[in-house]
Amino acid sequence: MSVWVGGSIPVIFSYFSEFMPRVRRGAMISALATFWMAGNLLAAGLAWMVIPRTWAHVSLGGLDFQSWRLFVMLCSVPSLTSALVFKLVMPESPKFLMESGQEEEAVRVFKQMFEMNVKGTEKAFPEFGLRTSSKRRGEREDVRAPGSRRERLMIALKKGLEPIQQIFRGPFRVRSAALLVVFYCISFGYYGLWMWFPELFTRVEGGGSPCANVSLPSPVHNQSCDPVKTAVYMEGFIVAASNLPGNVLTVLIMDSTGGKVLLSGSLLMSSLSVFLIYVVQTKAQSLVLSCVFSGVSVIAWNALDVVGTELYPTQLRSSALGFFTGVGRVAAIMGNVVFGKLVDTNCTVPILLVSALLLTGGLVALLLPQTRQTELT
Repeated sequence: MSVWVGGSIPVIFSYFSEFMPRVRRGAMISALATFWMAGNLLAAGLAWMVIPRTWAHVSLGGLDFQSWRLFVMLCSVPSLTSALVFKLVMPESPKFLMESGQEEEAVRVFKQMFEMNVKGTEKAFPEFGLRTSSKRRGEREDVRAPGSRRERLMIALKKGLEPIQQIFRGPFRVRSAALLVVFYCISFGYYGLWMWFPELFTRVEGGGSPCANVSLPSPVHNQSCDPVKTAVYMEGFIVAASNLPGNVLTVLIMDSTGGKVLLSGSLLMSSLSVFLIYVVQTKAQSLVLSCVFSGVSVIAWNALDVVGTELYPTQLRSSALGFFTGVGRVAAIMGNVVFGKLVDTNCTVPILLVSALLLTGGLVALLLPQTRQTELT
């Protein structure tokens, strides 16, 4: 499932950005990114309502249908409905159609957009022509060239890897290297820490630093079989809801400030909030700082979505975002592994490592060019 979800993320931001006007693109992409918070809230709320319920425990032959299975089924509904909407309702990006030499289809989409925007008025669709690259059309014909199955596969693989090679050449080289570091740092830090928030909350139940109260497995029974306290779901919901101020802020000031400034500033503030988690002494303090981290780091994610779509031309945009998202997923796995290995033996190391990585990402982000209200190419 993660493979398919990961593949949709870079595509949706590239697709959405190519429909947006230049002066409002940053705010609109930030608004799109707020649905990440909405999804987190929905998942946390569903988990809170469904998983603790005992009535959802049913035995169906050899299948022990428990409440968590119902939760997983409900979480699949948004993906299914989104796929149907894209398939049946949404048009292809006209910018992509022009780049690929499909002039008539691009004009049809432009007409559809025009009619939606002037609905209720007497304006008529203006007549115009499009000039597209014959080189692009020729490239598409090369992909369909006859040959053995292996040859066609190798040609397709080469074509697929070519955009990744291009983003590390010429004028894109510095920005791509900087984005690589930023994606790695924020993914390692955010996902590594996010997954372990419940454990850190548990450790400060009776007071003291989360790294001073190391939880050890019980020698009598396996604690993973114990029912999870309802408070865990409430705390997860609160932390997810703390994204709201950061999302609202990015929508309001993204177009005036620019993604680069917000990205760098929010990463630096995230670094500070993680460092302070190390020194908290009460559960309330830990929850507050976790909410601060969540609210500030979401600004970095939103800014990264905006900057990533604006740094590359149409023929490279989705491939670049897909590559960097893949790097982020690898970093997220590494972050979880590092936390899992060290959280019981030396909790200080992963927390300070996350703080250092977020600091590094914030400083490296300053190397990125300012893309505020630039035209997409």
